[in-house]
Amino acid sequence: MKQLIRKALRKFGMATIGDLGREFEANRMLTAKLLIEQLFSDGSVKTIQESEFRVFSQWGEDGIIQYLLHNIIIENDMFVEFGVENYLESNTRFLLLNNNWSGLVIDGVPDNVSFIKSDDIYWRHELSADCAFIDKDNINELISRNGVSGDIGLLSVDIDGNDYWVWESIDVISPRIVVCEYNSLWGADLSVSIPYDESFIRSQAHYSNLYFGASITALTNLANAKGYSLVGSNMAGNNLFFVRNDQFGDLAVTTPGEAWVKSKFRESRDEQGSLTCLPFEERLKQVSHLPLVNTEDGKQYSIRELYSVA
Repeated sequence: MKQLIRKALRKFGMATIGDLGREFEANRMLTAKLLIEQLFSDGSVKTIQESEFRVFSQWGEDGIIQYLLHNIIIENDMFVEFGVENYLESNTRFLLLNNNWSGLVIDGVPDNVSFIKSDDIYWRHELSADCAFIDKDNINELISRNGVSGDIGLLSVDIDGNDYWVWESIDVISPRIVVCEYNSLWGADLSVSIPYDESFIRSQAHYSNLYFGASITALTNLANAKGYSLVGSNMAGNNLFFVRNDQFGDLAVTTPGEAWVKSKFRESRDEQGSLTCLPFEERLKQVSHLPLVNTEDGKQYSIRELYSVA
């Protein structure tokens, strides 16, 4: 097998698997650049859903972010993203490579951060990687100690748990665009989040992997209080996009009810960790005994109470 791989690499003028990976990445980048030119050159794309495409993001976030950049003036090409794992799949890698932005990424696993620092992108681009388990009390210090403050281009929040509470605490930066994960399972009507727990780990909170994050309404209410408005959700129904009100321009404001997407991806698991692929309507039953906080009155309720789960 190794001989076959070496033979194939020589055929294409490559020395290592790394060369093959870089060639693949370059081809993806070129395709994306052509797509950006096609999508945004004539101004015909009017919604974030129409702009979705994926290069390094999990879903269509790469395209949505490019759409927003075509509608917003960014003066400081800097991003902050946390919960990036090894950064091969993220919301900002395309920004780094395609738009030559600078950035700070944070992850709580040392091996992930070591991987990022050994990646070619770390010396080819102005990227900082910090290792820390994020909570609402340390996030501002983590950002500040890496020399980031004030007006920046974009913040991406995806920590599979305390997203609402951590974003609420951030005050050392004022991003023009905020991307934040939400839990579609909590619906579009209630303003709820998991209770704050500084040591929260999604896979340990409940075996189903369904218990995490905040609702679209809770995050939109928080955004409004911080001076942002909702642009919409991706089609997968797991990421929201907010724009700072002083930069909104011609973008259309949407409501949680209009933007909420019933997620179709089926990542529920059983007690052994195997995928169960439960339909949307069956997922709440798995976590119905667990609590959520109503972010409007600050009180805790069981999911069974809030959603009348039998």
